[in-house]
Amino acid sequence: MDAHSTTFSLKSVFVDFKAITKAGLAISVLFSSIAGYLLGFSDTHPFSWGVLAMLMIGGYCMVGASNAFNQVIEKDLDALMDRTKNRPVPSGRMSVGVALTIAFTLTAIGLVLLYMINAKTAMFGAISIFLYTCVYTPLKPVTPLSVFVGAFPGAIPFMLGWVAATGEFGIEAGTLFLIQFFWQFPHFWSIGWFLFEDYEKGGFYMLPNGKRDQSTATQTILYTIWLIVASLLPALGYTGQFYITPVSAGIVLLLGLWMLFYAAKLYRLRTAKSAKALMLASVSYISLLQIVYIADKFLR
Repeated sequence: MDAHSTTFSLKSVFVDFKAITKAGLAISVLFSSIAGYLLGFSDTHPFSWGVLAMLMIGGYCMVGASNAFNQVIEKDLDALMDRTKNRPVPSGRMSVGVALTIAFTLTAIGLVLLYMINAKTAMFGAISIFLYTCVYTPLKPVTPLSVFVGAFPGAIPFMLGWVAATGEFGIEAGTLFLIQFFWQFPHFWSIGWFLFEDYEKGGFYMLPNGKRDQSTATQTILYTIWLIVASLLPALGYTGQFYITPVSAGIVLLLGLWMLFYAAKLYRLRTAKSAKALMLASVSYISLLQIVYIADKFLR
């Protein structure tokens, strides 16, 4: 094998590994865990680069494993949809055996690294991968309730960082969980809306009543409002060591109203374009919200 073939093969392996673990999604999820860790450390629980590194690598492994298991389970349905048919397993570039080996290896590495931080972090990591793989994924072709179930593992990363920093799950970690839990609904329903036809090819039910109608748009608005309320809880003084100043609360409110504007626009227009705009707004919202929380901690 010449050098060019070797380079090409290594590049193909790297590209397929990124695809099977959904690297872009995994890194964005990892950002939430890092944010949670930065919010959680204190004089009582000092910052540790070693813990942060284990959280990052272990967290990526857990998310990557969940995505790999998901793609094995859904390989036949993925082959029917335009956005997923070129993934490594449905396209035939990677065998089921190789994909499962990657998934189980990442699970083992991830659990060990998270356990080295503390037992609770590993426990929540294991719960996340179990719910995503064994409950959420099988439910996707069966019922719209899959989004509700999927919101639980989806909400774990933000609070996982706090648990990694403190070793405790209390009101603070619970608040972080609640925020990201409510965020899942407008985010995934907007995706389910603008990719409706493609999801339909695979038989996936992502919208609350299976239709792009007023009811779905109304529920999207309601969950966006709940998200705003949850995001402002740290300003009320009832969330323990996790709190924000009135100035930051004002910024959080403005961010929430900005996202609510796009949810209302979806209600008014009910188009794929307005759904995609809400999806992009939701991604920006959760990232900016976490940055505001962190900035508030370090600047006050």
